[in-house]
Amino acid sequence: VQLQASGGGLVQPGGSLRLSCAASGGTFSGYTITWFRQETGKEREFVAGRRWTGGSEYYADSVKGRFTISKDNAKNMVYLQMNSLKAEDTAVYFCAVGRPAAGSIRTPGMYYYWGQGTLVTVSS
Repeated sequence: VQLQASGGGLVQPGGSLRLSCAASGGTFSGYTITWFRQETGKEREFVAGRRWTGGSEYYADSVKGRFTISKDNAKNMVYLQMNSLKAEDTAVYFCAVGRPAAGSIRTPGMYYYWGQGTLVTVSS
């Protein structure tokens, strides 16, 4: 399985970006796809996630109402639409796939496969 994240860049506060994650090399039905982010010197933190097939969407409180996770089954793509960006959203963003145990969707160790990360910088 390979995950390829893209779409990061420099954006002004209040702006928007859409991150993409291309998934290949497997079938993902039954898996959970998530986005995490990591600032320099800090632990990786959960941003958003959902089951590949159906199910609820989950968001970190810090991004709820501003970020939206979505997917395109036909293209095996997962997206993170980020609106109203803030300086504190600056981080490297990773997509990940796994089968987290109930209640563990926010735990990085539950994910088997990771993309390489894409840098998002929010600055004026």
